[in-house]
Amino acid sequence: MEFFNSALGKNITFVRPAYFIISGFIGIANVKFYYVFLFFVYIVSVVGNTTVMALIVLDHNLRTPKYIAVFNLAFVDLCGSCALVPKLLDIFLFNHHAIFYNDCLAFLFFCFVFFSMQSLSLVALSYDRLIAIFFPLQYQVKVTHRFMLSLIGSFWLLVITLILIGVGLLTRLSFCKSVVVNSFFCDHGPLFWMACNDFYPSYVFSRLSPSLILWLPLIFILASYCGIAYSLLKISTAKERVKAFKTCTGHLSLVSIYFVPVLLVFYGGKVHPNTRIINLSLTTVIPPMLNPIIYVLQTQEIKQSLKKLLKMRGQFQIATKN
Repeated sequence: MEFFNSALGKNITFVRPAYFIISGFIGIANVKFYYVFLFFVYIVSVVGNTTVMALIVLDHNLRTPKYIAVFNLAFVDLCGSCALVPKLLDIFLFNHHAIFYNDCLAFLFFCFVFFSMQSLSLVALSYDRLIAIFFPLQYQVKVTHRFMLSLIGSFWLLVITLILIGVGLLTRLSFCKSVVVNSFFCDHGPLFWMACNDFYPSYVFSRLSPSLILWLPLIFILASYCGIAYSLLKISTAKERVKAFKTCTGHLSLVSIYFVPVLLVFYGGKVHPNTRIINLSLTTVIPPMLNPIIYVLQTQEIKQSLKKLLKMRGQFQIATKN
């Protein structure tokens, strides 16, 4: 941290506030109903993602490279929900709008790490589907447990390093204008815009980082599906094409519910600040809730594993009663 602070110069008075005020959902009618909705979404996210993770751990048939990526996505969704929603409810439902400086930066770090890992987790799943359809005979050679773990590990390293740089740049800023953050959490943009010294490095970071964690992953996913479409066209029968495409429907649904809302929020034109805050909050809490539901409903292996687990539980309860 001293490295970043030294860039300020020795003769500048450095103002680091004791706390920030999260303004959030101010002036929105009946906003407490929205908090009840967020609480419901949080419960469903926790139960759903925990269930998917438990199924993958307990069922030996699901311990494949593909389900390593699914497990990672469920883990990211679970941690992201736990990092954001409880604190969000504490801030707004119980009027604890003040958050200590260091706590705010930690809040920002964890929220951005897990949100960023969602898109990269979808990249890992996209690569798995690409190889499975484009090189079906070489799938087991190209997509191994070791490869998938290495790929996911490299994504974690990239994201953590990137967000640490962003947080480090924030620590060199002096906040003498305001301490009121115009967002529902310690958001990066609203924070650096409040600085009274040079925030240009943070501004550049805010422009470059989405390319690495949003747009490049989206481009790769779209390119991979172009390759998948080309491969499907070479399959002789329509029945086989449909069968192969069905293996991608779950992943396509996940990609849609993650990227489409983000694109609408950031490129949907100017809207009222409260509307933007609500839309942005929904884009961060809805995908973690829907992802496990989609996988349970659309993935045959997950459905079979869940049915088997429920059947075993029923048999255990009957045996216990007898």
